[in-house]
Amino acid sequence: MKWLILLLLAGLSPAAAQPPPAHVRAFDTPSDAGGSITLTWRRNDAVSSYRIVIAKSPDGPFHPAADVSAAANLMADEPAIFGHGAETQAHHFVHIRSYPDPADASKQIALENDKPYYFQVAAGASPAGATVQAAAHGNLFNRAKLNNFILALVFSVIILSFIRMARRRELSIRRIAGLEALDEALGRATEMGKPVLFAHGLNPMGHVSTIAAVNILGRVARRTADYDTALRVACCDAVVMAVSQEVVKESYLEAGRPDAYTEDMVFLAATEQFSYAAAVEGMMVRERPAANIMMGYFYAEALLLAETGASTGAIQIAGTDSYTQLPFFITTCDYTLMGEELYAASAYLSKEPRLLGSLKGQDAGKAVVLAVILLGTLLSTLGSQTLTYLFTAY
Repeated sequence: MKWLILLLLAGLSPAAAQPPPAHVRAFDTPSDAGGSITLTWRRNDAVSSYRIVIAKSPDGPFHPAADVSAAANLMADEPAIFGHGAETQAHHFVHIRSYPDPADASKQIALENDKPYYFQVAAGASPAGATVQAAAHGNLFNRAKLNNFILALVFSVIILSFIRMARRRELSIRRIAGLEALDEALGRATEMGKPVLFAHGLNPMGHVSTIAAVNILGRVARRTADYDTALRVACCDAVVMAVSQEVVKESYLEAGRPDAYTEDMVFLAATEQFSYAAAVEGMMVRERPAANIMMGYFYAEALLLAETGASTGAIQIAGTDSYTQLPFFITTCDYTLMGEELYAASAYLSKEPRLLGSLKGQDAGKAVVLAVILLGTLLSTLGSQTLTYLFTAY
């Protein structure tokens, strides 16, 4: 009977108070603009939640700042700050950026930079532990992005090295059949006394494919000026038209034929997709150009243009980075530049050292990335994630 009463009393007595969390640290949250303090402490599986209080002086008064569940906020959840070590699974963390206003709980008081704050961490409703102090500061550098900075620096050095090499000696690049055929197409147009038609695609000037197309247009215009061949440039955007007019005009000046240039060479065919396609198709049928050069980003109008051009017997050279339209160009055009060949065209045609060096440097950078992928795959298979962590973007 005595033991039964003792057991009943033990069941009715309040639970023993939990000891305060161990290894509590407070420090400025790294790699941020300030206004945030981070607290960390050792994980305790016997605790269900933690309570963090804050004060502006070591003697208080302390005010509630945050509540953290024991099932959340492990340091392993933020590897950008705490890394990937085994200890990250054994510690909790919390970022304190503000706390409720004691006079009005609906308002928040933000932490100020360079001002000390004092914190205590308690396990549930148990008494809090020792007081820790920290101040928030703004950081000039985000250390989590250090790997990105190093990679950008490495690739920049590679590209600059190849540019320097290209200035000293000629660099060879893979033959691109479509660009080799440009002279043939322009020569055929000259012999037949027919114009050359150039189409940019539909994207505006801010897109890479359009910029690459305009660069190619400059080389084409230089050749048509040398050969005294008529050039027609159909645009779908007013800004692209203005830029193309300047590029063609500059090419004719470089060729010593400014008198042969007229603004009518570059015109706005239409601003809508299929209106543009109809206008260009009509020109192909009426003027029957000897060469159709289509460079840029194309959509559903690609097959309409290329099929109409093929029916007129013109030599057709197309280039696009739109993988959905490549099959249509490949089947209806004589030559097709696929993907990055469009971007490499300006360097291929001009042989300018800076462009050639940049192109070769990018290829070398891709080779480095492929090697890292293969090495990372091998290390991951063997159970090592070190290389994966080094190349993780946070």
